Amino acid sequence: MTSPTPPLLQNLDLRADPQAAAYIKQETVQVRFAVQAGELISREGPNRYACGDAIITGSTGDSWSVSRVRFHARYLPLAPTQAGQDGAYINQPIPVLARQMHHPFRMARSAGGDLLHGNAGDWVLQYAPGDYGVVEQERFALVYRRIDNTASQ
Repeated sequence: MTSPTPPLLQNLDLRADPQAAAYIKQETVQVRFAVQAGELISREGPNRYACGDAIITGSTGDSWSVSRVRFHARYLPLAPTQAGQDGAYINQPIPVLARQMHHPFRMARSAGGDLLHGNAGDWVLQYAPGDYGVVEQERFALVYRRIDNTASQ
């Protein structure tokens, strides 16, 4: 017997969700830049990437891809790594909206993007309108810290 397909979340906007809050990721990651287009399979689903995109391995061993443009806006190299080279990077303290989900779900990373899967207890992250991520509960607890909403206003 197969389990039912989890619902597909669409048009989600955490800015208006009272169950969402702002969080900051605190993590040093290892990065290699793709030399050709490809796909990696994360715990949450497929991550397609283009030549030059960042393939990131986090402190918990999880891997995911980030477009080159978005990567340079969100991560800083750690010495001796130079910007744009493979090596160690740290994320910039940019707030992201997050909400813990209490049931299994599916959602696209972006319009027409990779379809990600979350389990009960996992988190939906909204980086910007239409730009999402899914983070497993155990990883979220290790690398994300809630920030005081009054401090971000």
